[in-house]
Amino acid sequence: MRGPVPVPQPKNPAPRGGFTLVELLVVVAIISILAALLLTALAASKAKARGLFCQNNNKQLVTGWLMYADDHSQRLAYNLAGAAAGANINWAAGSLDWELTPDNTNLADLTEAALGSYVVKSTAIYRCPSDSVLSALQRAAGWSSRVRSYSMNASVGDAGEISRYGVNTNNPDYVQFFRLTSMPAPARIFVFLDEHPDSISDGYFVNRAYYPEWSRLPAAWHNGGNNFSFADGHLESYHWKCRSTMPPPLPDAAGLPIDVADDPRDFNWIIAHMSVPLGPPPAAHPNPPW
Repeated sequence: MRGPVPVPQPKNPAPRGGFTLVELLVVVAIISILAALLLTALAASKAKARGLFCQNNNKQLVTGWLMYADDHSQRLAYNLAGAAAGANINWAAGSLDWELTPDNTNLADLTEAALGSYVVKSTAIYRCPSDSVLSALQRAAGWSSRVRSYSMNASVGDAGEISRYGVNTNNPDYVQFFRLTSMPAPARIFVFLDEHPDSISDGYFVNRAYYPEWSRLPAAWHNGGNNFSFADGHLESYHWKCRSTMPPPLPDAAGLPIDVADDPRDFNWIIAHMSVPLGPPPAAHPNPPW
């Protein structure tokens, strides 16, 4: 009796499908490049969105500031420095630092201050969405951010004792604006800006025109630039030209004061939009009426 007939096997069976090591490495490399491009695009989109949110914050603040002036016979909101900045008559109360000081998180310093009711007591508009800088001590305490990123031009508003005699003692050769109607060119005078987190403190942004150094430093959150709101209500973004204007946004990173004598372009832009020089005293009347 015959057994089963063996089935002949091919001498060279067809190779099984699959990727070689080289092909796998090529695919992985392509995926990595695409992922990097996608992440870069997402990061750029997020940064642009944060910049737009910051501009919206600036717009709401300057709109509230203008409404305050309308309600006070064109007199501008107080812009106090140092210990006086804690008063609720100020545009925003409180002074920020890198400690666990209550002002860093006290929302009442914003809602109960002079502009609070003019921005419907919204507190989110006082902080740039790019600003979540905290000290190690503050992070350990569970904080997510401080309450404020914006400051006001020191030449705008009543600065209390500093402007008691009609000029700002920090810049005595420049006009201190107490009323909106006293501004010869509101479209050239900035009101609010992002301040570097290491110098923001009381929200009173001042630099001395006669000495080329940063004593207070603007922030550079937005592609190496800053958002400004102006006294006529319009907004501008300005991108810094000098490396000295852009130290890292970290605690104790500003290294103030910063001498800018070698390249004062950014400093000069701030001074040019801070105020206007005091004019010469009026000439004596040739035929006085008395």
